[in-house]
Amino acid sequence: MKKAIVLLSGGLDSTVTLAYALSEGREVIPVSFRYGQRHSRELEAAMAVISHYCLKHHIIVELDLSAFHKSALTSKQVDVPKRGSVKEIKEGIPVTYVPARNIIFLSIAAGIAETEGAREIFIGANSIDYSGYPDCRPEFFEAFEEVLKKGTKAGVDGNAVKVMHPILNMTKAEIVRLGKKLNAPLHLTSSCYEGGSKACGRCDSCLLRLKGFEEAGFKDEIEYEVVK
Repeated sequence: MKKAIVLLSGGLDSTVTLAYALSEGREVIPVSFRYGQRHSRELEAAMAVISHYCLKHHIIVELDLSAFHKSALTSKQVDVPKRGSVKEIKEGIPVTYVPARNIIFLSIAAGIAETEGAREIFIGANSIDYSGYPDCRPEFFEAFEEVLKKGTKAGVDGNAVKVMHPILNMTKAEIVRLGKKLNAPLHLTSSCYEGGSKACGRCDSCLLRLKGFEEAGFKDEIEYEVVK
């Protein structure tokens, strides 16, 4: 079995990506981050997903990104935008963007991959129904793979770690359908930017998730404060 690192936040996209990696016969090592994010709800969800799959080797990396204080996900002084519908999500990079987050996470994952002898990193990035983050685009991943070829021992030896992004070009509805097909525990996941005991139903992440379930023809089993 090929070893693979899977970045697992506990959200819908990363959980479906984990399920996909397992379905492809990978020996997965899930990696999550406690980086001073707004809440711990997603991490709790990640641990529930790990328990569901009876995975023993789960790495939680401790980071302090409090210096990134202008993001709504790393500072409670910045409000998470709330909207009435997906149509109100504006173009451009929103305040929930955490500067260089995927660069940091993938760099650490690459180091873990070299340490563990893994040849792949799976990430649940999506460039279709998403919030406009620049580090979720195909050109970013192409560029990052070049960095791994040039800046790691594995890369110099001709065995660069590959970045796998199986849901990159899927709509949220397609991601939900794939998750259902793979029997992923979507009911255990958490996507809300606010991270309350119930999802808020009004942040961009909640709205995109709800849109995905509706278009896929499934009911989202998690609880919401507000469902439009």
